[in-house]
Amino acid sequence: MNVSAPAPPRRRMNAPARRALTVLPPVLLVAALLAAWELYVDSSSTSVFVLPAPHAIAEALWQNAGFLAANLSITAEEVGLGIALAMLLGFTLAVAIHLSPILRRAVYPLAIGSQAVPIAVIAPLLVFWWGFGVFPKLVVIVLICFFPVLVTTVDGLAAVDPDQLKLLRTLDASRWQAFRFAELPAALPAAISGARIALTVGVIGAYIAESQTATTGAHAGLGHEINADLTALQTPRAYAAALLLFALAIACFHALTLAERRLTPWAVRSRGDT
Repeated sequence: MNVSAPAPPRRRMNAPARRALTVLPPVLLVAALLAAWELYVDSSSTSVFVLPAPHAIAEALWQNAGFLAANLSITAEEVGLGIALAMLLGFTLAVAIHLSPILRRAVYPLAIGSQAVPIAVIAPLLVFWWGFGVFPKLVVIVLICFFPVLVTTVDGLAAVDPDQLKLLRTLDASRWQAFRFAELPAALPAAISGARIALTVGVIGAYIAESQTATTGAHAGLGHEINADLTALQTPRAYAAALLLFALAIACFHALTLAERRLTPWAVRSRGDT
């Protein structure tokens, strides 16, 4: 009888190699897109006021680093506070809707309709009520971002395993205990998924908030500066500011991914994330 030799054990890739394989594909893709962009601008008659080349954007970013960094800090603060408030509002409303059918019928249609309200219509009212500070901008961000958290959390609360609820009822668990030990753990991964969506939308929400609400500060945020630069035909600096918004959205998304691994490790393991 022939006995085949055991297969050699597979060598596990070390951590630096895994990180390199994770980072390399997007880096190569970005490099290829930038090269194509640069080639297109150089070979066409496109004006720098319409589409600046990547090297012009990099030059504007370097020359205005301090100015853009100051505005980035304002926008990042607005995004962080706005997303935190949006998550709190979305999660609280989701729990209330889940526990009360009356609230579900009353609140859910209003929450859906709120996403169709043009910000330009209510922005003057927000400034009239709360002035030129940061609060009107936070209201705009919350209005834009709470809905994904609300919807995903409601779905997560409804997707709890029925056998778990039956077991808890068999053990004479209270309604609060059923929520704490069964429904809440099932809803947290869904809520964080909604927060991921809200984070990326929140950066655009900050841009809209800064564009639509006035401010009296020395630095008004990247959204205001992008519009001002486009009006003044300083297009490379406007694109540099947009690049910072792009980087901010990616950084926020990965920061929430790290938080998810700590808050809901069971969900991360079930998906096979590393």
